[in-house]
Amino acid sequence: MSSEDTRARFERIVRPHLGDAFALARWITGDRADAEDIVQEACLRAFRAIGGYAGGNTRAWVLTIVRNTAYTWLARNRSTVVTAVDDLAATEHANANLGEASAGGGAYAANPESDLIAMADAARLEAAIATLPPHFRDTLVLRDIQGLDYREIAAVTDVPVGTVMSRLARARQRLIRAIEAGE
Repeated sequence: MSSEDTRARFERIVRPHLGDAFALARWITGDRADAEDIVQEACLRAFRAIGGYAGGNTRAWVLTIVRNTAYTWLARNRSTVVTAVDDLAATEHANANLGEASAGGGAYAANPESDLIAMADAARLEAAIATLPPHFRDTLVLRDIQGLDYREIAAVTDVPVGTVMSRLARARQRLIRAIEAGE
């Protein structure tokens, strides 16, 4: 495969999923700069492997590379301490407001009090997600935030679909308990 073909294939297969790749790396690391480094390294790995890509779900393929790269990077660069995400709550809140604006507004007008409540709720949810064990957190983030289906999550995490379903149910139960305990 020529380098021009490789570049074109990379652009077609990997580039459309860079936003999801960054979001996943951000959830795993809890840090914007680390996530950027991981996505860059994952892109290099994907570029080197693009010639061997045999088809299938491109998003799952890219996110698998990102997930594996993230855990390799974490093992090299960090201790196993849980890290809280720095400004994700504010980002999620801003994205929610953009979504409401593009959809013609929400059911109510935003005001400083509702903004503060939404930010506190998002921060509490983010903190609860951060306390989940990595295999539960990954499954929850891939399903409920990234929107992958069970088969895609199974491909990304390299476990059977039944395990994905079990982990997702357990992650949601733990999340509910963590939020209830924090109230």
